[in-house]
Amino acid sequence: MPDARFPVEMARGVPVVSAPEEIDINNADGLRTALLESAAQGPGTVVVNLAGTKFCDTAGLHALVSARKRALAGGGEVMLVMAGAAVQRILAITGLDQVFPTFTSLEDALAQVSGAESGLDRGPSSAGPSADADRH
Repeated sequence: MPDARFPVEMARGVPVVSAPEEIDINNADGLRTALLESAAQGPGTVVVNLAGTKFCDTAGLHALVSARKRALAGGGEVMLVMAGAAVQRILAITGLDQVFPTFTSLEDALAQVSGAESGLDRGPSSAGPSADADRH
């Protein structure tokens, strides 16, 4: 059963997990559950809306990293929406700002998902014939 503190909604066919103001050891399992359930709903990519989140401890970071590993294995991604500097600072200190794609708005994140799906439709042939020759 989904945790009410981490509601999951579909936006343009992409699951969006909304996070509360604080993510810590007390509710990180709720985040983990919401991320697992949302991964089953969408194309492998999940957006986590942290726009209202002011604090995220290592339990929350672990849930995000685990979700990203699962998403990547399925050809997807975990994208983060962050409006404030608090969580961005935590990601920067841990080096995770170099791992997760981050956006300042939900609209920007959803546009990136749509753009990535369009790029996948073109496949390797968009690289031209010389790219195919290099693979042989």
